[in-house]
Amino acid sequence: MPGSKMTKSDSSRIQSSQAKGGGDMSSRGFAARAQSAGDRSSSSQSSGGSGFTSGTSGSYQSNTGTSASSGAKK
Repeated sequence: MPGSKMTKSDSSRIQSSQAKGGGDMSSRGFAARAQSAGDRSSSSQSSGGSGFTSGTSGSYQSNTGTSASSGAKK
């Protein structure tokens, strides 16, 4: 979805049309997913973040066998 984000207004409009048209209003329906996307977009804009976190925490170190030992020699 390049360049377009779901706004709260968009999700409200989708929910309204789904309800009026007898659409799926369950927690798994399109209207609920639209609301979730609007909420994520709104929270990421207010916090300045992307709304997504990376899969690693930055503390991952690969073990290549070439790293020095942390133990001190006597």
